Amino acid sequence: MSKAIKTCELYSALPEYLTPLFYSCEYPWQMLPLIKEYTLALVEKGGAGYTLYKDGIIMGEGVKIYEGVTIEPPAFIGAGVTLRPGAYIRGSVIIGDGSVIGNSTEIKNCILTRRVQLPHYNYVGDSVIGCGAHLGAGSICSNLKSDGKTVVIHAEREVATGLRKVGSFLGDGVEVGCGCVLNPGTVIGKRTSVYPLTALRGVYEADSIIKNIDTVVKRT
Repeated sequence: MSKAIKTCELYSALPEYLTPLFYSCEYPWQMLPLIKEYTLALVEKGGAGYTLYKDGIIMGEGVKIYEGVTIEPPAFIGAGVTLRPGAYIRGSVIIGDGSVIGNSTEIKNCILTRRVQLPHYNYVGDSVIGCGAHLGAGSICSNLKSDGKTVVIHAEREVATGLRKVGSFLGDGVEVGCGCVLNPGTVIGKRTSVYPLTALRGVYEADSIIKNIDTVVKRT
C-alpha cells in the first residue's frame, strides 16, 4: 500500500486562512521555510474577531493565557486556544482554533491546524500537525539530526528536503502516546495511533496502530 506523504493526503480539515499555503505546497516540508512570512502576513491582515496582543502577535476570541507563558513574534493564535503555565511559543507559529499548548511545552516554526493538543512537556519544532492530533506527555518532534546534515524523508523512496531543521508531519487525528520520540522527517498518516515510549523514523500509513518501529498493524 502506498504511504501518503503529500500535503493533500495528510491534511483536509483546514481553516480557510491556511488553505492558500497548504494548497501551494505539494509536500508539507515545503511549508517550513514559508511559515515566518506567512504568519507575518496573517498578523498584518488581521480580521474580525482578532486583536493585536503585541507587535507581531495576533489572537482570536476566547484565548486563555495562564501565568508564565512566553510568546515571541510572529505568532497567530486562533480562537479558543489555551496556553497553560510555562508554555513557550518561540516564534513563527500558527496555532489553530481550539488548540491546547500545555505546561512547559515549547513550539517553534510550526503550524497546528486546529484542535491540536500538546498538553504536557512537549517539544515540537519545524512541524505541521493536523486537526485533532494529540501528543502524550513528554513526546517530542525532534527537528535536527545529530550529524547536522539535511533531512531525508524515508518513504518508499528517499526524498531529500534540502533542510537541516525538519520535524514531523502528523496527519489529521493522529494520536501519539506518552514518551515518544519522533525523529526528524517522520510522517504519520491520518488517524494513526502510536504506542507510548516508541521512537519513530520514516513514513507510517494512515489508519494504523504503531506498536513499535517494526510492528505496525492496520486498524480493523
